[in-house]
Amino acid sequence: MEKLSSSTIIFILIVIAVYIVITTYLTFKMRSKSNSEFNNAAKSLPALVVGVLLMSEFLGTKSTIGTAESAFKNGFAASWSLLAGAIGFFLFAFFLVTRFYNTGHFTISGIIKEKYGTSTKLVVSIIMILALLLVNLGNYLSGAAAISSILGIPIMTCAIITMIISTIYFTFGGMKGVAWITIIHSTFKYAGILLTAFIALYMVGGLKPMQLELPEYYFTWDGKIGVSTIIAWLIGTMGTIFSTQFIIQAITSTKDAKAAKRATIYAGLLFLPLAVAVAIIGVCARYLYPDIDPLYAFPVFMQHMHPILSAIVATSLVASIFVGVSTVALSTTTLVIEDFVVPRKAMTPEQKMKATRIASVIIGILPLIGVVFAPDLLTLSFFTRALRASIAVVAGMGFFLPLYSSNRGATIGLSVAALGTTVWYLLDDPFGIDNMYIAVVAPFIVMVIDRWISKAAAGPNK
Repeated sequence: MEKLSSSTIIFILIVIAVYIVITTYLTFKMRSKSNSEFNNAAKSLPALVVGVLLMSEFLGTKSTIGTAESAFKNGFAASWSLLAGAIGFFLFAFFLVTRFYNTGHFTISGIIKEKYGTSTKLVVSIIMILALLLVNLGNYLSGAAAISSILGIPIMTCAIITMIISTIYFTFGGMKGVAWITIIHSTFKYAGILLTAFIALYMVGGLKPMQLELPEYYFTWDGKIGVSTIIAWLIGTMGTIFSTQFIIQAITSTKDAKAAKRATIYAGLLFLPLAVAVAIIGVCARYLYPDIDPLYAFPVFMQHMHPILSAIVATSLVASIFVGVSTVALSTTTLVIEDFVVPRKAMTPEQKMKATRIASVIIGILPLIGVVFAPDLLTLSFFTRALRASIAVVAGMGFFLPLYSSNRGATIGLSVAALGTTVWYLLDDPFGIDNMYIAVVAPFIVMVIDRWISKAAAGPNK
């Protein structure tokens, strides 16, 4: 794509710099001063704030740029990757959020331990930590690509900048600071996406010209993606919502279960217009710029905007990056501290807060190692969702099929699912079977077999 003019780039840099300074200052003003505030804002957040937080965590730069990239190649059906989020939050609100909230735990591993045992808890925590580090790998890559395409700075340099600023946000802000700053980030993100979609449609002249020129599948419900992949997206996204650490952490930041339920409904509603808008951006980019790298389907429109509008969209992308990285790293830090540090060492509240901040910095840096080797954004995104979906299966069986919820079966099932899903992903989904199905089916089968074995072993002893 063409580079912006030097004057426009300087103006955008000034706006972004001012934005970063203001939000960093506010982060320090609203920083978490205790472990309770760091982990779940001492249960003080309003439902709407948590709803915005949930939407923003799930709809980071990786999802927006990745979905626009997919729409560029596959048509409007790419919007299913985001519509699945709305569906998932609605189902979560009506079936699981109250159950999770009432356990009193703010980690998914803590909830799992209550239903199964310590070994399953540790496996869940390890899988979730690795998955979340991969999520931030994708966040760094997509964010760096967006900034690089706008400013012409090397991708690795942009990734380092992203890491430094985001780490400051979540290391000092914790859940309390991140939640309130996310309201500002999300306002820019929402405005930037809708503004870009409107400009893209204006440049094209509406849907009609695209329908005449582009292949027919660009406007069908399943596009070039296929039913199997869409179903896998739905399963994976819903599973991720049901099990991701930050989702659990965020809903427990509300004052009660009713507020937590309202928050998840708000998150689902906020998803709907964005799913359509991002798909429009990708398809319009395909019509106007068929020869560009699909990765730049979203930022390419900035070169045709007024500098002020370009600055708004650029800031929205930067805000989206900071939200995604901060929330994921915050939840990863919580798991590391609560599951692997606290059980092994007695600490005063001050020592625990210090350990938490040190762990935060390390977790902020780790994903940078894999930036150079990251594969396609959307496939990476859904691979990490597949890993987390296996945890959702185990959690669901613990609540709804307690006869099958043995510690041994859950531990083995999760281990088999994690290994099998990873191998299947690395083999590029043989036989056209998405790795998401491996993640969902494997723990269920293992736990059912374990139940049969236990029942058969108990039979002769009766």
